[in-house]
Order: sequence, then C-alpha cells, then structure tokens
Amino acid sequence: MILLRKILFPFAVLYGFITGIRNFLFDDGILKSYAFDLPIIAVGNLSVGGTGKTPQIEYLIRLLAKNYNVATLSRGYKRKSEGFILADATSNAEVLGDEPFQFYKKFKNVQVAVDANRKNGIEQLLSQKQKPEVILLDDAYQHRKVKAGFYILLTSYGELYCDDFILPTGNLRESRSGAKRANVIVVTKCPSNLSAAEQDSIKNRLKITKNQELYFTSIEYDEFVFSDEEQIKVTDLVGRDKLLLAGIAKPASFFAYLQAANDVTMDFPDHHHFSEKDILDIKNKSLNKIIITTEKDYVRLQGRLPADQLFYLPIKSQFLAADEKFRKTIINYVGTSTRDGKLYQ
Repeated sequence: MILLRKILFPFAVLYGFITGIRNFLFDDGILKSYAFDLPIIAVGNLSVGGTGKTPQIEYLIRLLAKNYNVATLSRGYKRKSEGFILADATSNAEVLGDEPFQFYKKFKNVQVAVDANRKNGIEQLLSQKQKPEVILLDDAYQHRKVKAGFYILLTSYGELYCDDFILPTGNLRESRSGAKRANVIVVTKCPSNLSAAEQDSIKNRLKITKNQELYFTSIEYDEFVFSDEEQIKVTDLVGRDKLLLAGIAKPASFFAYLQAANDVTMDFPDHHHFSEKDILDIKNKSLNKIIITTEKDYVRLQGRLPADQLFYLPIKSQFLAADEKFRKTIINYVGTSTRDGKLYQ
C-alpha cells in the first residue's frame, strides 16, 4: 500500500493543484460563497475520516442547546436516501446515516437534518416553522459554497495534518494551507497526560497564527455500557465473555479500553452497512457472549441483534486544558451573532 501511494504521487500533485485552484476561486470571490443571517459553526478536518467530529459536534450541542434552538446539518454519508431530510419519528440510520441518526436519538431538543447540498439544507431549515438559531455543520470544512461564521478544524494527535500529504499519496483532502481558514484548531485523541512541552511543539509544527486558538482533547470513554434494557459498569465486565465489534475508522483505542484476553473482536470498515451474512456471522461468534459496539454502530445494529445481548460504549470529547476558554469563544461568537444577542447562562 505504501509503495502504491508513492507511485500515485503525480495524481496527488494534480489533485492538490485542482483543490488549490478551487480554494483560490472561492477566496477571491470568483466562485460565490453564501452567508446566512445566523451563527453557523462548521466542524471538519483536512484529512479523510477518524478525527473525532461526532464527539465534537455533541460537545457543541451540550454547550448551546439549553439556550438556543440548535440544528445539525450533515450530508448523511452512505445513507440510502437523497436530498434534504429532517429527522422525525420515522427516521432510521439508513435514511439519515449513522451519525445524524445518533444525534437524533440522543438529543431530542435538537433539529437534525441531512443534505449533501449544505446551502439548500440551511435554506430548508430556515423555512421550518421552528427556525434554528444556531446551525452546526458536520464535516463541512471543504464545503466552500456556504460561508460559515466560525470554523473548527480537527486533526488527530497521531496523524497531524502537518505530517500528511494530499490524496492519494497521503490522506489530505486539500493542502495543509487550508488550515488558515480555521478560527479554532483542535488536536484530538491526545494522551491524557500530554505535556505542556509537547503541546508547544505541536503548536509550532502546526504553524498556528495569532488569530487562531489551539486546543487539545482526548477521548473519554463512559464508565458504563448501555443497551435498551440495562446498563453495566465497565469494571463489572471483567471476566465476562464478550464480542467487541466496531465499524469505525480507527477502532484500536475502543478495543484496547474493553478487551480482555479471551474476547472476540470484529472489525468492519467505517460506516459499514451490515449485511444479513454479517449479522449471521456476528450471531454465530457471539454465542453465550455479550456484544459491545460503538454508539455509531449501535444505531445500525439495533433491532437486528438480540436486545438483551447488544450494548454500546459512549464516548465524549474531553479538553486537556482551557475548556472554559473554548466555551467562552463559542458562546461569544454565538451571542454576538444572534439578533437578540442573548448570552449563554
């Protein structure tokens, strides 16, 4: 694979040239970006997958939804539907995509919508009887047709964009210079004991500008796993036979948090659609075991595996430091961008 990526280097140069021209046309106003009269926060990355967008969106929902009508707008990656859809009681993971459906199930006071055309999606949300006061754009850093008021760029601690290269030689969707559009850069999936010296080193490597803020977060796993019927403390799982199942981009830390010597693991591609053959295979391998999966996979497996056997492990984004500063940055942006200027309490 490494050799193939090196062979494809000329295509990476061509792809970088094309995305660079596209960004130049938007930056220069030749291609039009549309702005809207409400606070819009775009969360995304320069690389493909696995930087922790979902827990970051959920952090923002928890921060803002008590005081504002919040909507999330995603493209609904790998959904089996098209166009604009606003989640309701008839929705499922196949209609919305797994991550938006997770938002819908988890946050009942938030409007959840999907549309590959973010401009149309925002217009549709604003035409609803209950208009959102804040819109969170999920995975929209490269969606230049909409001009968000605030950009949060995520980069994974183990795969910083400054050490990467453009597709297909590397994993970047656009040049590293695209980071300059970000108001805030968050290094995700950090070790919880990341030293101040290493944080300073990363700051220098990322070439953070004076107008940008840099934060470091880690993944915090819940102390419980949950099913529709019960919850079990993770420490009480020791000694129990388990099947650990993940269909996410980088599942190593999920497995490491839960795995014991005799556990069975099953690793599927990110956003995997589980076939009937997959379900039968899972059932055969999970005889006399409990099944623990990620929250994102749970919404796709729920109803297809025994309810008393299937559990999920929630995660949250945990700031290593300066949590309050980040909160104030977001609150100030939203507060000064809403018409009534109401502030977070």
